[in-house]
Amino acid sequence: MSRPSTRLTFAVLATGAGVFSMLQSLIAPALPTVQHALHTSQSTATWVMTAYLLSASVFTPILGRIGDLAGKKRTLVAVLVTVLAGCLIAALAPSIGVLIVARVVQGVGGALFPLSFGIIRDEFAPAEVSGSISNLSAVIAAGGGVGMVAAGPIVSALDYRWLFWIPVGIVALTVLIALRHVPESPKRAQGKVSWGGAVLLSGWLVALLLPLSQAGRWGWGSVKVLGLFALAVLLFAVWLAAEARSRSPLIDLRVLRLPAVWTTNTAALLFGAGMYSIWSFLPGFVQTPTGAGYGFGAGVTASGLLMLPMLVAMFLSGVLSGRLEPRVGAKALLTTGAAFGALACGFLTLWHDAQWQIAVVAGLFGLGIGLAFASMANLIVGSVPPEQTGAATGMNANIRTIGGSIGAALTSVLVTGRLQPSGLPYASGYTHGWALLALLCLAATGAALLVPARRPGRPAEPRPVPGQTPAPARVR
Repeated sequence: MSRPSTRLTFAVLATGAGVFSMLQSLIAPALPTVQHALHTSQSTATWVMTAYLLSASVFTPILGRIGDLAGKKRTLVAVLVTVLAGCLIAALAPSIGVLIVARVVQGVGGALFPLSFGIIRDEFAPAEVSGSISNLSAVIAAGGGVGMVAAGPIVSALDYRWLFWIPVGIVALTVLIALRHVPESPKRAQGKVSWGGAVLLSGWLVALLLPLSQAGRWGWGSVKVLGLFALAVLLFAVWLAAEARSRSPLIDLRVLRLPAVWTTNTAALLFGAGMYSIWSFLPGFVQTPTGAGYGFGAGVTASGLLMLPMLVAMFLSGVLSGRLEPRVGAKALLTTGAAFGALACGFLTLWHDAQWQIAVVAGLFGLGIGLAFASMANLIVGSVPPEQTGAATGMNANIRTIGGSIGAALTSVLVTGRLQPSGLPYASGYTHGWALLALLCLAATGAALLVPARRPGRPAEPRPVPGQTPAPARVR
């Protein structure tokens, strides 16, 4: 990024996407504090996370498509303002109900990922696109790590409300800079927003993700869980049929069928299952009292510091991937990243008795996350028409989230399926969970090997979607 204008644009995009990514994990370590401060139950407090997940899943692809149609800058600014409002409401929330509503509002920020990738593709010189996407992916990946590491010190030194007050200031400044310095994208998709498709997409996503996140409390065989799964299958089938017939689909299914897109999305689903499960369960393992026969009895801050190698490795490997992609190709980086994830989970299955082993696993998995995030984004952006960038990258992010929900649900069954008299899981539950995650990441490696290869160093040239007229090349 040699030009000042693109540097400033990148800074705005990285700040917005990084803050959203941080908000995903920032509140998780503080949930017990929130539960006590707002006088609520543990099951109600978990809706602080569930509401955010559902909201982000719904709005990410929908607003990504709206950005393709209405203008990416305009949509980006609107999303940033919405995230700002959500953080402000959360910081002032007098009750758990208001905080949950605030998290729904914050979830709109999931659209910052596809919008940012689309702006980079539209505005940056072709030689800068791959490296900039890799750098942005590194920031997104590291943002989740920052949330895990920073939550403890912020809550200890200040108060849990500062987990939201700090983003308020950052996002407000980002909005002002974005209004002045981010250019409006010249490329617009033709057509209009398919609101029927949006409703159906929202319906099957909520019907799928809600029981996955709540099955531990409701019971896997409960009427609610089974009924919602059945509803998700029905709505998904109706959505596919409606999108296939629509003249202006919300998600162009022909794009999702492109070889590079469906293979990358498959890898995203499987790798996301491993990644989010590590984020969810490794801190809990570290915080388990040693009397359980495993764990280290670490506090929130200490467990966050054990995740620090993951944060550093995620950022460094994400940035490094931008330098390596022209030489080795995004496919090789995605395959390597997924393999690192499998190796880390395999190592954790066998060795987890010392804190240095946890730190090594965290660092190794962080390398995998950084490489995988950057390469997935580059593979999608380089394979779809410019006017489909927002919708396609939004679906990729969503598929990764769906994978994470599935992985976390399966791991939870293994970890909490059999408890000690003290109420804590047995060590074997975690061991079986780590083994499952290793297999999922290994399967992601296999999916990555199926991605069509592109010669390293060759600029991405999206293949025309069947039935569409190829867009003319952009003149610079």
